[in-house]
Amino acid sequence: MNYNKRDEEAGGDAGLFYHVDKTVVLQEARVFNSSPINARKCRLLLTKIIYLLYIGEPFTVKEATDLFFNVIKLFQSKDTSLRQMMYLVIKELSGIAEDVIMVTQSLIKDIQSKQETIYRANAIRALCLITDPSMIQGIERILKAAIVDKTPSVSSAALVSSYHLFDVARDIIRRWSNEVQEAINTKPSGGLSFASASSYFSSGSSNQNQVVISTSNIHQYHAIGLLYLIRQHDRMAIAKLVQTFSGARSSGGFLGGGSSSNVLKNPSAVCMLIRFASKVMEDDPSSTRKVYELFEGFLRHKSDMVNLEAARAICDMTDISAKELHPAIAVLQLFLSSPKATLRFAAIRTLNKLSINNPSVVAPCNLDIENLITDSNRSIATFAITTLLKTGNEASVDRLMKQISGFMNDISDEFKVIVVEAIRSLCLKFPAKQAVMLSFLSNVLRDEGGYNFKKAVVEAIFDMVKYIPESKDTALSHLCEFIEDCEFTKLSVRVLHLLGIEGPKTATPTKYIRYIYNRVILENSIVRAAAVSALAKFGVNSHDEEVRKSVRVLLNRCLDDVNDEVRDRATLYLSTMDNQDIAKKYVTDDSTYALPMLERQLVEYINNSHENAKEFKLDTIPVISKSQEEEERRRNRSNDTAILPLLSAPSAKGAPAVSSPGVATPVSGKNTLISSLDQQAIYAEQLAAIPEFASFGTLFKSSSKPIELTESETEYVIHCIKHTFAKHIVFQFNCTNTLNDQLLENVHMIMQPEIDGLVQVAELPAEKLEYNVTGAIYVAFEQEDPEELANVTFTNTLKFVVKDCDPTTGEADPEGFDDEYQVEDIEVTTSDYIRASYVSNFAEEFEKLEENEAIDTFALDKEKAHNLKSACDSIIDLLGMQPLEGTEAPKNNSVHTLLLSGTFLDGSRVLARCRMTFSTSTGVAFELAVRSEDVNVSQIVLLAIS
Repeated sequence: MNYNKRDEEAGGDAGLFYHVDKTVVLQEARVFNSSPINARKCRLLLTKIIYLLYIGEPFTVKEATDLFFNVIKLFQSKDTSLRQMMYLVIKELSGIAEDVIMVTQSLIKDIQSKQETIYRANAIRALCLITDPSMIQGIERILKAAIVDKTPSVSSAALVSSYHLFDVARDIIRRWSNEVQEAINTKPSGGLSFASASSYFSSGSSNQNQVVISTSNIHQYHAIGLLYLIRQHDRMAIAKLVQTFSGARSSGGFLGGGSSSNVLKNPSAVCMLIRFASKVMEDDPSSTRKVYELFEGFLRHKSDMVNLEAARAICDMTDISAKELHPAIAVLQLFLSSPKATLRFAAIRTLNKLSINNPSVVAPCNLDIENLITDSNRSIATFAITTLLKTGNEASVDRLMKQISGFMNDISDEFKVIVVEAIRSLCLKFPAKQAVMLSFLSNVLRDEGGYNFKKAVVEAIFDMVKYIPESKDTALSHLCEFIEDCEFTKLSVRVLHLLGIEGPKTATPTKYIRYIYNRVILENSIVRAAAVSALAKFGVNSHDEEVRKSVRVLLNRCLDDVNDEVRDRATLYLSTMDNQDIAKKYVTDDSTYALPMLERQLVEYINNSHENAKEFKLDTIPVISKSQEEEERRRNRSNDTAILPLLSAPSAKGAPAVSSPGVATPVSGKNTLISSLDQQAIYAEQLAAIPEFASFGTLFKSSSKPIELTESETEYVIHCIKHTFAKHIVFQFNCTNTLNDQLLENVHMIMQPEIDGLVQVAELPAEKLEYNVTGAIYVAFEQEDPEELANVTFTNTLKFVVKDCDPTTGEADPEGFDDEYQVEDIEVTTSDYIRASYVSNFAEEFEKLEENEAIDTFALDKEKAHNLKSACDSIIDLLGMQPLEGTEAPKNNSVHTLLLSGTFLDGSRVLARCRMTFSTSTGVAFELAVRSEDVNVSQIVLLAIS
């Protein structure tokens, strides 16, 4: 290249680009018409054009077109670097200028040049970008020849361009499968030279790091990616692809074969192959053993990149034993002491993720992990700390806390949150060490930090108050000190709310009242209002008359506050303290509305303006306990905060199946933001939109989770959701066709009840089931006698028309044949007629229903219930009722009382008390007493156990 020192002395970027003006650049474009061409001036001008395009300087169509045709005059130049810059400008202007197709022949001439010019790759990229999709067939021969070219840069350019063209020319590029596979096996004429790499960079590629990491056989990486794209909908073809290129490794290669001549030489391509193998294992669980052997063989690959990818893939495998994890962990442990920071980071990050569910298998690496605590890279040190917090034992807690204390000031808030979340988990794991960890949390609470960091610390202390009673007094004291100098209003309100709940329960509640009243004097109106509410809880819940008297005095002072919210709250609570019935309902009551459903229905009410004449019915919103609401919120909060979103690896799974219209996708997973109650509202909305079900009335209950009617690896995967109405039951079958060579049409579910009493009144079949696209079938039954609720079993048969289709194009044969598929039976039980509901005072409500009691004794043997917890789970699942007062978790191993509440289909309240005992020899024996507003309902619920 003809660069010299005068270019540097011009002032670098500042000299070249400072005050670059589009008008001046367009005028200077005349230099392209000069003869002979001044290569240096043209390069400088092309650089200015690129700069203007990259900063978003708008070019009109006429300006871009004139500039484009001036630039293409540079085709007559033989200067290599100038030609490379020219191709880059052509690519950028092609989206604005008109008639860019005129340059096609010049580009084709450069691509087919007999000389080994380094800009052939640039010409391929430019040609594919300016070619109209309808004209791609015209350059098909050129691109196919370039794909198998022995020059790696040319082959890679053709492969990457084909990858980008796939969406607009899918059918054409699918025909190139043989050429792409040949490109993988083609031995390059030489490695990627510096000039070729420069060509790659100047073409605007965003994958520069990949080239720098591995310049040898890079075309294999691009080719195997394109080959997967072509075959992605054919599971057998993907399995064959993995088999072909895995090589004779470990015990005979993948799926028993693989020629060594087909082994991939490029590490990036091998990593891609490992991800494809993971997809094969996901689609075909029977191949797990052979895929594992493949991964284990790649652990001994000469490339560190491949070793890490194979180790990560093994660690991500489900239901894998500690013995099988050992080879991967050994490789990762070796990388922990690598001099390369990238290897250390990748290894500790993988071990950190593994330690979430398998801390015991990571524990042997703890000595090497401890050495990383002082690593100069703070990201590595953070992962090391959080991993040790998950894998360490109780004896190591004190040492870890000391190391972390000196470490916190050197990391960002994002990593501080990760550390605090790990400490929160450790607190609950080792309650005996609560003093050390609480001291640490209180210290970091005083440090500088943003809202998310302070919130994480406060949440951790809240958990300690809730789950570690011994820490309550100290933790509340630390929180009181925190709100003395808290800059975040939301956190102050939350702390005041907790003090109002927990403070009156402590031995010396008066010491917290001073801190709360200080907020009334010193803080903003929002915090003052929260402080008034907290004070009121002390006055209502305290049994000490002196405390009540003091609180009344303080609330009277708040009547003069300048803010009306504070005054109103003070007035309300003063009245409440004088009326125990009101206090019981509004202050001490532990119930609340299901907020997600309340919010959803309020939004719908506001949006439906034509219905606003009707009053909003609050009684349609389920009432739940505040502890339930807290657990729901805790469940919705991501538990896996050990890895930041920006650092998380992309999923190896394929794209999720697209749901058909009307398919209610069930909510599952710990990171979902939709509650189970809100899911019920979604089901109700979708069913109401179906005309056949509009007359059924209000949805009473839907299944809490889908019922699997087939195994996950079968040809057709079917889940059922039961929807109960006052007189009807609707069965929703979500069906997925996992065969890419079949199309199912006119898909029906034939349901046969074992007894009379239910009449089928509606059926909505699925018109068709394409490969991996979920469709819904609905079948509705009506109760002949609503007073005789049937517990019934249905036998189910899927009937459909099968049509063979091409796996690659998806085109189906015009003719098909009838077929059927037997699936598991479905049971309708008493739990389908009971909806879980909450009552604030079980003893009082249970006493009121004494006249309508049904009682009996039962037994569960050791095989069905090996302890009281499993017995509680079985009874709750069988009755479909809401456990109360935390009785779902027995605190005694031999004796326990389970309290349950629900609402029956007819709207009557149902309460159940289950007294149980456990013996290791006989199992669980229990007495179940059911009371309801209707004695017949009590009998029906009791019979559900027998």
